[in-house]
Amino acid sequence: MGAWISTWSDDPAGRTLPALLCLPPAGAGCQQFRAWQPALAGTAQVYGVQLPGRENRWREPMPDTFDEAVGAIAAELLDVVADGRPLVVFGHSFGGLLGYEVSRRVAPRALVVSGCRAPGHWDGAGRGIVDDGEELDKLFDTAGLDPGLLDEDTRALMVAMLRKDAQLSLSYVHKPDVRLDAPVHAWGADGDETVSSEDLDGWAAVTTAAFTRHTTKGGHHAVLRRPQPVLDQLTALLRGAGGETTTGV
Repeated sequence: MGAWISTWSDDPAGRTLPALLCLPPAGAGCQQFRAWQPALAGTAQVYGVQLPGRENRWREPMPDTFDEAVGAIAAELLDVVADGRPLVVFGHSFGGLLGYEVSRRVAPRALVVSGCRAPGHWDGAGRGIVDDGEELDKLFDTAGLDPGLLDEDTRALMVAMLRKDAQLSLSYVHKPDVRLDAPVHAWGADGDETVSSEDLDGWAAVTTAAFTRHTTKGGHHAVLRRPQPVLDQLTALLRGAGGETTTGV
């Protein structure tokens, strides 16, 4: 089996920096975060979570349950943050939900999510994709992709990955008994048709620390398409992560 967590820095000095763990949206791999490493050079070592069934793990089977995936990611993450290394977690869409549950097992200094419903709002959220409903085309559209312009093989591959991740999300059961003690930042977009303001505000209930909601322009994947505002915020959080307190934006 391949590794669940990848990094793009071979500099041994990177281990002395805080770690930024990035979790991609449903149907996607983590290579999209490779460009974040030079953007955060000297500030953090960037790690990406790679689920099976895509990119370098495309031949591997998906886990049976959401909890199985979270457990595997958390087990590898413990080595990444050994000796008290500061950690900030970022997740987009489905990756935000994964990042939240990973954060409950390996405590970060801050959790940043974008385009992601709060955990208590996820019941059945992926069923429209699994059942080939209208949510599937919404996700293509908000990513700036016209389904009609994709070749048949590319669309089939993307649909297959989206459905597998959506199916995995349907096994998720939120257990609100233990809250995070780290600040939570939730990013949303004013043109996102899949995640509402109420869905984002629900993140306030998952932490005993500060909660802040941020809004940008665009569709569901706006933050990934124009990441500089989030990178600026992550830079501030990461630079404050080595001290006694975490600096928010």
